[in-house]
Amino acid sequence: MKKLVLAAALTAAASTAFAGSMAEPVVEPPVIEEEASSSNAAIWVPLILLAVIAAAAANS
Repeated sequence: MKKLVLAAALTAAASTAFAGSMAEPVVEPPVIEEEASSSNAAIWVPLILLAVIAAAAANS
């Protein structure tokens, strides 16, 4: 049992020792996002939701 634990500890230590390399790191170019056409969907959705909630509250 002691040999099994020792083998597991040495395996774990050896696997972390070989984790790195001397190669240059690969860096991906930044992603450039183009803006979509100017739609006001970001403002219309909350306004419609607010109107629905106000209408439901008025009917209660």
